[in-house]
Amino acid sequence: MPRRTRGGQEELDMPVANAGADVLIVGGGPVGLTARVLLERWGARALLVEKHRKLSPFPRSRLVNVRSMEIFRQLGLADKITADAFAPEYGRVRFRDTLRDRDFATAAMVGVNAPVPESPAIGVVTSQDRLEPTLLAAADAHMRFGVELVDLVEEAESVVALLLDHQHGEKVRVRARYVIAADGASSTVRQRLGIDTTGPGAIGDFTTVVFDADLSRWCARQPAGVYFTAHGTFLPLYPEGGWAWFVPTPEDAARADWAGLVSRALGADSGVQADVLRVQHWVMNGFVAERFRHGRILLAGDAAHAVPIIGGLGMNAGVADVHNLCWKLAGVLQGWAEPSLLETYETERQPVAQQTLHQAVANTQLLLQVQNRRREQLRTGEAAPAQVELPWSEQYFAQLGLVLGVTYHSAAVLTDGSTPPEPSDQGTDYVPTAEPGRRMPHLWLTRDRSTLDTLGEWFTLLTPDPTHWEQQTAAPWPLHIEALPIEHTALCNLRPHGALLVRPDGHIGARWRDRPPSDATLHRALTAITRSTAPWQPGAR
Repeated sequence: MPRRTRGGQEELDMPVANAGADVLIVGGGPVGLTARVLLERWGARALLVEKHRKLSPFPRSRLVNVRSMEIFRQLGLADKITADAFAPEYGRVRFRDTLRDRDFATAAMVGVNAPVPESPAIGVVTSQDRLEPTLLAAADAHMRFGVELVDLVEEAESVVALLLDHQHGEKVRVRARYVIAADGASSTVRQRLGIDTTGPGAIGDFTTVVFDADLSRWCARQPAGVYFTAHGTFLPLYPEGGWAWFVPTPEDAARADWAGLVSRALGADSGVQADVLRVQHWVMNGFVAERFRHGRILLAGDAAHAVPIIGGLGMNAGVADVHNLCWKLAGVLQGWAEPSLLETYETERQPVAQQTLHQAVANTQLLLQVQNRRREQLRTGEAAPAQVELPWSEQYFAQLGLVLGVTYHSAAVLTDGSTPPEPSDQGTDYVPTAEPGRRMPHLWLTRDRSTLDTLGEWFTLLTPDPTHWEQQTAAPWPLHIEALPIEHTALCNLRPHGALLVRPDGHIGARWRDRPPSDATLHRALTAITRSTAPWQPGAR
């Protein structure tokens, strides 16, 4: 019997008029658009539907962190994203009493303000409305704007979705083998499935005001991606100009004089008149969905986890979600992985979502600690020092370990080539290691080619002895074998005939410190990771 969601059942029971797609993606933000690119690279037929008539004109997310840029580097998009972004010196936050005052504290965004030795990529400060067009242009898979999912029902081998085409005023039914719900914190899909969330929930109502003004006299010589002040947060939007002001939503917001409010926040005697272009009211949420999967429907991005914006973790966690998910979907669709592999998506990504929410809440508390300390100094008339010591180091909320040091624990990770690892806690400090479950460390293979550049729509076997491992059978899985320079074997804890098996998402699936125990070693590991039942055939290529 079909597993039904709430409502719309009669319409869904009607015959489906069109063939649909392998994967229906719901939501055209950065997460859905990234999933569309990834699936096209894997040869999957994807259809993306977005209820709005065009990409969002609002800046929204502001930071593409170093891990997301590694993913976009793999997709060939990093150079374009960087070209549209701010220069690295904007990878910094500054604290001021007003925008016109000097900094009383500042912190760098590690992995953004300058390269780090742990990655071949560098994160960028850029607005979401600059990122999304690049992602949209990176794939040809079908995308329909102005089309909203209103209901869906799961059947034995597919999902039937009821879509409302706002442009033509008609309802359309689409059949897909799987659905990725990337439709935001207020996800229609999550609500239709009745999936609850845990966490603080709605944290507060906020307003973002996009405006034009010349603020260069206060900011040009001390660039930053974010200026925190006692009168709201100011953010430069684009290298060529434009600003956003972010504040708690005031009472009677519908009648607010936003231009006047921005100008007063800059200072009554500043002489600056803000030209307000757009105003957006929104709710800051903090939650993690109790489930990331309901049969053939999978939640990603804000639909699965919404986090406070301080630290820029939310969108980046969503990009990592679909990077984890899409190779698994491709394996199932192409037949070299069993559907049970999809169980590891929630197993691997839900703990990361919990860690991310915890860190984002901690970021917010650290921010408030700085602002409250300064406010108390000014209130009591205490001589405010020129500098305030921040309650965190130059690691920018200590998040580098969270984005580069993610460790997966699931049946898709083998500690010794045959068994899954035991769970362990992952702190926020990052120390590169080639332990199974960890992201493959960045190591230079040549002057401009990293170990991360060997990854793609395949499994990668990195070994100092490619000839020996080339005798292993890998069919039917896509596999590339790459030579690992002998100088890197110590960090990877390998002997001269050892090897690392790296999954398409860049995480190490298995490690053999020395030569393979048998001719079936690689086949058995890939079988275990993908839950496949492919028979081993000695000598098959």
